[in-house]
Amino acid sequence: MKEDTDSKKWFNVEYVPKDYIFPKEERPENLDTPVCDSIPVIDLSKSKSVETILMASRELGFFQVINHGIPEKIVTDAMSVLKEFFDMPSKDRTGIVPHKKGYIYTNSTDYAKDGVHLWRENIKHPCHPLEECIHLWPEKPTRYQEVIGAYLKEIQKLSSRILEMICEGLGLEPGYLEDTSEVSLLSSNLYPPCPDPSLTLGILPHQDPSLITLLYQGNSTGLQVMKDSQWINVGDFPNAFVVNIGNQLEIISNGKLRSIKHRVVTSTHETRISIATFVNPSPDCIIEPAKVLVNELEPSRYTASQYKEYVKSSKAYGDYTVAIQNALHS
Repeated sequence: MKEDTDSKKWFNVEYVPKDYIFPKEERPENLDTPVCDSIPVIDLSKSKSVETILMASRELGFFQVINHGIPEKIVTDAMSVLKEFFDMPSKDRTGIVPHKKGYIYTNSTDYAKDGVHLWRENIKHPCHPLEECIHLWPEKPTRYQEVIGAYLKEIQKLSSRILEMICEGLGLEPGYLEDTSEVSLLSSNLYPPCPDPSLTLGILPHQDPSLITLLYQGNSTGLQVMKDSQWINVGDFPNAFVVNIGNQLEIISNGKLRSIKHRVVTSTHETRISIATFVNPSPDCIIEPAKVLVNELEPSRYTASQYKEYVKSSKAYGDYTVAIQNALHS
């Protein structure tokens, strides 16, 4: 498949190319499954939001939040500047290997498994500490750094608020999670229309290696979660953020909260842009069940480990983490 140009993108095809077709056992089925109405949409302005967040985190590991306090303009500006980025010619989206630049952009070279490509374009970059990372982000569009920087400041406030509510729900002391967490990675995906979504995937089934992940998906669908051994579509709710529990918070909660599998499927007619921000523990932080949640009746279910060692052993972000660390310290 040829590199895209200003006039023709790699995904402007009538048929799905062979190297984008997944084996039959990995292809999405039942793409017309109903939107999951059991994923709560939680109004953060309501007094009982702590209880509903904890219940959703226990039962499904996913929920959406509204009345979250992030100005709508901040979000629409972020989505707009990312669309501008993905619309640029490939020569202006360099950064496939982050040497001097602290970001990775992948187009049709994004292998998922056994040489099969994902049907997406993606940009990843670090976010913490913001003042040290921001100059490593794309310089085009010219307003990218300013707009995404403003977006991430709001995400930091919202994620801290949600983590504090989870602490309260679990019975942990105030600040237990906030003091060791950081919004450390942004990953934005463009999922173009696909001639046959039953053959492709936007993202493989996975669990997040984070504490929590905050996702803005705009007015689009495609995110699916595994519920009762079935893939269920997560609906798009106006001006809402999808929040999911990551592996690290499942460990800290001693299994009380759930990190579950999710994936992204494609569409024949819809272009989807999403912004995922990963709230991770500090690299040197020891991740283990909170002591107040461990007792004789509920012994520890997980072995303590340093977060950076977890990332290395699980290859949670592939070679990206190592490359970014090198870029930040070069």
